[in-house]
Amino acid sequence: MIKIANAPCSWGALEFDLEEKSEEIGFEQVLDEIKETGYLGTELGDWGYMPTNPNLLRKEITKRDLQLLGAFVPVALADTSKHLEGLESAMRVANLMHKAGYEDAFIVLADDNASVVERTKNAGRITPEMGLSQAQWEVFAKGANQIASAVKNAFGIRTVFHHHCAGYVETPQEIDTLMELTDPDLVGLCLDMGHYAFGGGDPIKALEKYRDRIWHVHFKDYDSKAAQRSRKAQGDYFDALKRGVFCELGKGDIDFKAIVDLLCRTGYDDWIVVEQDILPGMGNPKACAKSNRDYIITLGL
Repeated sequence: MIKIANAPCSWGALEFDLEEKSEEIGFEQVLDEIKETGYLGTELGDWGYMPTNPNLLRKEITKRDLQLLGAFVPVALADTSKHLEGLESAMRVANLMHKAGYEDAFIVLADDNASVVERTKNAGRITPEMGLSQAQWEVFAKGANQIASAVKNAFGIRTVFHHHCAGYVETPQEIDTLMELTDPDLVGLCLDMGHYAFGGGDPIKALEKYRDRIWHVHFKDYDSKAAQRSRKAQGDYFDALKRGVFCELGKGDIDFKAIVDLLCRTGYDDWIVVEQDILPGMGNPKACAKSNRDYIITLGL
């Protein structure tokens, strides 16, 4: 049975170092509102956002009758010198989830998004010339395989890679390359519908192509009109967020009914995590979370 969760990023708790961080909502309120709006689980958020003591973490999650599904771990995988630091970060997070009793949670590995100016500036309009060389791809994939292997061997925790705009794995072609170069037994794919569409692809085609590699699913809608306004203004990734490129579910371009039908038809029976990425202080996250949950109910979930 497919279960529905939400994540702190829907409340503006992002992994980026932003001026708006001072407006970030505390984790207690976020967990309360995830529960109150009808969700059954959450992701961890940036390291230190929720308790890093496993007993305290378990207490906060279980007292709201929620589950912890995974944790986002950004690593600059194209840079060999960053691999050890990234491995240590992933192991630290995996150790926390394991000790807290969430052995089935995922390491949601990603590039160190928004750390490369050209990729951040051109999110949603990446050209092949902005991509990695073959040698860089080999380094990138080697780092992903090593982290996934170490985490699995130490804790039995699996790793999925989260493609993401403003990182080196954004476009369908870049996702294809990473999937070709990584071990399918070690590195799954976290398919994020909104990022896939913003990166120039059709999420349904990705779901059909990579169904066996898709171990984790993020529901995020994509507003092409907001993307066009940002593009016209020469805006970067964060400008697009401010303009609402990731809108409420059902209000954008993505055919979620077709996606749900395909997931059910192919036997997907794990979690779907709603992520409506916003900047701290934007909008009314609780109202949006409720609207998104109500929309998913209309899809039969």
